[in-house]
Amino acid sequence: MSDLDELKSQRRGVMFVLSSPSGAGKTTMTRRLLAQDPAIAMSVSVTTRQPRPGERDGEDYYFITKDRFAELEADGQLLEHARVFDNYYGTPRGPVEEALSQGKDIVFDIDWQGAQQLAEASADDLVKIFILPPNMRELEQRLRTRAQDSDEVIAKRMSKSEAEISHWAEYDYVLVNENIDRAMGELLSIVTAERMRRKRQPWLSAFVKRLVR
Repeated sequence: MSDLDELKSQRRGVMFVLSSPSGAGKTTMTRRLLAQDPAIAMSVSVTTRQPRPGERDGEDYYFITKDRFAELEADGQLLEHARVFDNYYGTPRGPVEEALSQGKDIVFDIDWQGAQQLAEASADDLVKIFILPPNMRELEQRLRTRAQDSDEVIAKRMSKSEAEISHWAEYDYVLVNENIDRAMGELLSIVTAERMRRKRQPWLSAFVKRLVR
């Protein structure tokens, strides 16, 4: 490792939150971001809901009971938590804080409630990104295409989507996911720019001192 690389490693990680109404693309974009950027890791949430087809415990979520969730919340072990459609979701505190202190970036696939709580807990480390669908017809079509939910659940998600979208102005960035490749390009640009903010490069002071002495 060069001296410059060693200096650059002396940074704190960034938390990137992706939020959207169900079906707008946050999960797909999160997975693509993880695949394209090896320097960013996924925050794995706990949830009381049942696994969907193809989901793996410890990889997509930690699937736990409501009693266990209540214990974690009472012990202060969750950075954020929320109730969504009769199920509970939360972010374990320990793994996130450890990763940030080691200079690792973390991406969160959470809703506006979780984003608000993270902002209260650690605003300086946080970048919030909201993803909008191109229109509501397309949003419903995406929900039906993935064939994971019943008509009743889809109707609930659609009725809730307007309330979720109303929080768009609370975010630092807003992307319209009309074309997934274009939206991903915009997302990657945001990640790069936020990493390059001067306040997130504490090594610069030492570098400049060496440069001009």
